[in-house]
Amino acid sequence: MRRLWLIFSQAVTVALALLFVVATLKPEWLNRSPGQMLPQIVSIATAPDSAASSAMPAPGSLAAAAQRAAPAVVSIAASKTPQGNPHADDPWFRFFFGQRGAPQGIEPQRGLGSGVIVSAEGYLLTNHHVVDGADEIEVVLADGRQAQATLVGTDPETDVAVLKIDLDKLPAVTFGNSARLQIGDAVLAIGNPFGVGQTVTSGIVSALDRRGLGLNTFENFIQTDAAINPGNSGGALVDGSGNLVGINTAIFSRSGGSLGIGFAIPAATARLVMEGLIKDGKVIRGWIGVEPRDLTPDMADTLRLPVKRGVLITGVLQDGPASSGGIRPGDVVVRIGDTSVANTAELLNVVAALPPGSNADISVQRGDKVVPVTVKVAQRPPRRQAAQ
Repeated sequence: MRRLWLIFSQAVTVALALLFVVATLKPEWLNRSPGQMLPQIVSIATAPDSAASSAMPAPGSLAAAAQRAAPAVVSIAASKTPQGNPHADDPWFRFFFGQRGAPQGIEPQRGLGSGVIVSAEGYLLTNHHVVDGADEIEVVLADGRQAQATLVGTDPETDVAVLKIDLDKLPAVTFGNSARLQIGDAVLAIGNPFGVGQTVTSGIVSALDRRGLGLNTFENFIQTDAAINPGNSGGALVDGSGNLVGINTAIFSRSGGSLGIGFAIPAATARLVMEGLIKDGKVIRGWIGVEPRDLTPDMADTLRLPVKRGVLITGVLQDGPASSGGIRPGDVVVRIGDTSVANTAELLNVVAALPPGSNADISVQRGDKVVPVTVKVAQRPPRRQAAQ
């Protein structure tokens, strides 16, 4: 009996050892149903399509927005020939100084930027500073096609320029509603940074209606942390659906690279400027001829004014619209028509929207009294060109 028990215990030990080895080295053997001795064969017709699966965007991906907008974003190379010495053609000058300053010895300057095709007819939006003073403007599409662009017009006061190219089957971006943007909305910046080729970066809307940066006369920038670098100027800022909501124009940087603070012109502003440039060759704005300054609480206390917000008029153009309407230096503009104005930027924007030739009812605080005046709005003169 003892011998039988010894044989049984040895058999159990060997069986357990074999089971452990199989579970370690071939666990799939233990998962087969009885009688299943061959690997299962999966039909090709019913197998998952790995190519199709890899093409599906991951949850939260912005690939669809990038694919929709990117074909309409172009690279722009603007060439400008520097001015030669005015005496370069003088034989005596050439005798003493040789070829220095001769026009034929000067290499053209080239600047790189980006642009956005906004219509199938070939109209493009970009920045004024990208094409300012350019003699030739070359546009390179995302599909590799190239074309020489014609400058339709520029507006330095918003830093918007409109170009036109003549090519067939042009992709055009769809305008989005920039007025509905909210802080935290996802956005993509598409352009040609540093000339490396079309690049897409992502981020969110960091702030809205940024003013007082000293970049343009009329400012209401969208701020974003999507990486914007030199060469992105004039490129597209698009929303999560691939619709155009802004034109990238500037960055805040101490190094020349992106620090996560970029600024874009709202698409609504760029579109209004574009329509004016195409229709009239310029943007027509209202103007009343004053020198405005933000009213601070300290100024209000010094002047003993009952208001703490408004626009202090520090100067009035002689025989200008404001002067003729009765506005004086020291007045504080608090309302234009039905719109209250709290700072200089608001006053400029409200006045610019007034049709030239119309009458504007303006409320000014003069001492302790509110004085109503009526000003006939004139057309805003072109901004003075900086000395070259």
